[in-house]
Amino acid sequence: MQPARLPSERVVPTYTWIAPVHDLLALLVEADARDLAHRWAAVQDGERVLEVAVGTGLSFRRLLRANPNGWTDGLDRTPAMLRRTRRRAERTGLSGWTLRQGTAYALPYPADHFDLVFNSYMFDLLPASDFEPVLREFYRVLVPGGRLVMANMTIGPAWYHQVWEMLYALHPPLLGGCRGVRVRPAMEAVGFSAVRRAVVSQWTFPSEVLYGRKSA
Repeated sequence: MQPARLPSERVVPTYTWIAPVHDLLALLVEADARDLAHRWAAVQDGERVLEVAVGTGLSFRRLLRANPNGWTDGLDRTPAMLRRTRRRAERTGLSGWTLRQGTAYALPYPADHFDLVFNSYMFDLLPASDFEPVLREFYRVLVPGGRLVMANMTIGPAWYHQVWEMLYALHPPLLGGCRGVRVRPAMEAVGFSAVRRAVVSQWTFPSEVLYGRKSA
């Protein structure tokens, strides 16, 4: 696994620049993994749901529509991303949601609060040393038996997957600072149970989809 090479202070400027073109890239290389993540999330209407790193709201909108009688919170570091998510959420006509700017390192929510935490394409930005601290925050805010579902860029098994690793090595901002990661060991180290992982490849881009539960 390559080291994270996009400094934290460059994340917001980079994703402000990426925001207008983010959805096209997501459609081309992330859609299949996101679909699987939503199937594994299996939102039940009436739940409390949190999406960390909402991006432009592609997943947040789906979570809202699956949970019209529940409550869905969203968090992101980048104001430009939050503005796009807010517009998408408002167009659903639903009211049971809120968005705020913040960081995954210190989630502004109480312990034992959410039935589901959903996260996509964020850990591939983080230093590996930060995986467990962030996952402990996810674990903290979940209710006992609550679910965590994630999608990340991963290190694919085929030779053509390495093209993405080469692009990252050449210039990390080309991929929004993302590189292939494997987060399952950190999930298990933090205490998530029933962990499962699937690799999804779309147009040579490798993603991992992960599921785990907080101990009841």
